[in-house]
Formats: sequence, structure tokens, C-alpha cells
Amino acid sequence: MRPIQMVDLQTQYQKIKADVDRGIEEVIASAQFIKGPKVNDFRQHLEQYTGARHVIPVGNGTDALQIALMALGLKPGDEVITPTFTFIATAEVVALLGLTPVVVDVEWETMNISVEAVRRAITPRTKAIVPVHLFGQCADMEPLLAVAKEHHLYVVEDACQAIGAQYTFSDGTVRQAGTMGDIGCTSFFPSKNLGCYGDGGAIFTNDDALADHMQAIANHGMRVRYHHDEIGVNSRLDSLQAAILDAKLPHLDEYIAARQAAADFYDKAFSEREDILIPGRLAASTHVFHQYTLRLVSTDRDAMRERLAANNIPAMVYYPIPLHMQKAYRNPRYREGDFPVAERLAGCVLSLPMHTELDNQQLEYIVRSVLA
Repeated sequence: MRPIQMVDLQTQYQKIKADVDRGIEEVIASAQFIKGPKVNDFRQHLEQYTGARHVIPVGNGTDALQIALMALGLKPGDEVITPTFTFIATAEVVALLGLTPVVVDVEWETMNISVEAVRRAITPRTKAIVPVHLFGQCADMEPLLAVAKEHHLYVVEDACQAIGAQYTFSDGTVRQAGTMGDIGCTSFFPSKNLGCYGDGGAIFTNDDALADHMQAIANHGMRVRYHHDEIGVNSRLDSLQAAILDAKLPHLDEYIAARQAAADFYDKAFSEREDILIPGRLAASTHVFHQYTLRLVSTDRDAMRERLAANNIPAMVYYPIPLHMQKAYRNPRYREGDFPVAERLAGCVLSLPMHTELDNQQLEYIVRSVLA
């Protein structure tokens, strides 16, 4: 049996080696390492895949979130609502811009942002909502967008873990994660479902004016060379990473199917256990399983991690400390116990190996070790 990894990029690479190597060689031969034609090729192909009118490649997913919020023209003190159970980048960019992060609780089953919690958190200072499509499943966007419309709020989707996930609205309309709000953001960190071999990210929007604004912000505030119309940043996807991503994009649906098959295997193995809860599913969304995250409701998580590690099986905790309990983001308005679902999840979640190259032998071994 091959060694079990959380993400097996080496085996994945061997299957697409010829295409990846060819793309890298073309970039090196052209010496167009920044803003070369490979970046534009990938941008166009990603627009076709997602259905987004505009894709803006940037340096990483955190930059994507920051540029998105910069483009909305928010002022210091404006409030931005986001879930407390997520990776820190979501609140980090809000704070860096002098805005006020307002965190809310999540749903127990899906672990995604609670729409009712969002509704309760809205104040006259609220200007935007940043839902996170956590672990590969869309937040419940139809009611969330209705709340945003009712209160005239922007919606910036953090789709960094959910590229390729699809959400079906009640009228039958199907949209990709990251293309439903005013702006969507994604990451191409190597472990993502569509990952490069370094850092990378992208912004999605269907709004022409916002696209123009974000393109300028990402390029030092320039539309015309050396003419800086606004304060910007330097964030770009380099040509080598674009070539790698363009080689992998045609396989994304295949990668998603492989992850879903592995998730089905896990589901079947654990579905009868009352102490090991499988990931909840939102009926309106597909799940692309960036992570397969169990909730261990009456099982010692640390003991299980140690047992798995002894069997050479990695397992990770995403995320052990909610945002409102992080030292850098502590706020007198929040106290431990204010977000019971997020706090409970932080104490019981455990993510098992999940990637495109898991085989049945590995899956059976993981399952046996979990159930031992």
C-alpha cells in the first residue's frame, strides 16, 4: 500500500506530468514569467468553466479577499459579517482594511454560516457579508442573498475551498461557488481541489465596473502604465503557476468525482455510528470535499488522532479555535459561549485524508483504523 497522505500531489502530478511539464517549458522558453499569455489563457478557460463574466487572477486567496473588499469602497468602522468557524484570512483582511469584523455562528450539520445568525447581526453599520463555502460545500446562498438584498448589503463569497461546487436555486438556476454574490474569491494553494505548485488565487465577478476596479487595484492602482489613479496592491498570478493550473483545470471535474467517491466510501462506513457524524449536506449544493470532516460527538478526538498517527494515517483539525477566541481578534462584545455551535465544532471536528488519489486499499485501512 502506498503511504497515506492528507493530499497526494506527487501521484496526481505523475498522471498529468506531460501536460504540466509542457506548459512550464513553454513559459521558460518564452521568458514571459509575469503577465504572459499563459495567464490570459487560464483566465479565459476559468471564465468558461465557472460561467463568471470576469476572472481576475491574483497572487493568492487572501489577496483576492482583500482586493474584493477594497473595491467596494467601504470606510473604516463599516461592519463586515463573516462566520467565526473558518480560516483566519476571512477576518484578517477585514481588520487590515480598518473595517470591523462581525462574526456569527454556523450550522451544526453543514458547518457553514447561519443565515439567521447573519440576520440578527445586521446593524446600520453593516455593509457586507462574507460567507465561506467551508470544506467544499456552498453556504445556503438563496436566503443569504435575499437578506443581503433586503438590507442593501454586498456579498463577497469566500469560495477558496469550494471551486467547482454548484448551488441550485429554487427556480432551477444552477450557479458555481463564487459566482452568486457581487464578488467571489478562490485560492489555488497546492492542496486545493484546483491547486498550483506555489501560491495563486482569483477573483470572480459579473459586474463590469467592479472587474475594472479590481484589475486596477491588483496592479498598483494602474489602468495606464505609470498612471496610478488609486491606491492599489501588487498581486498577480505568475505565468508558471497559470500554466500548471491550465493543465489541471480540464481534470477538475474528474478530481471532484474522485473526492466524492472517497467521501461516499467514508459515509457508508460511518453512517451507522452515533458517535461519529459524517459531514452534513445542504440539499441545494453539491459538495466537492476539499476536506472530509467528521464530528466526534462522544469520542476522544486526541486519542483518535494519536491512534491514526500510530497507524501512519494523518488527520487534521480544521479549525481548533474560532475567530472570536483568537488572541488577535478578541473583542469585548464577544465572550466564550456566545457561539455555541462553532465552539462545539472546534472541539470535535477531525478531517481525514481526502484527495484525488485515494484507492480502496487506503480507504479500507483508514476506516478500519477509525473504527478500531
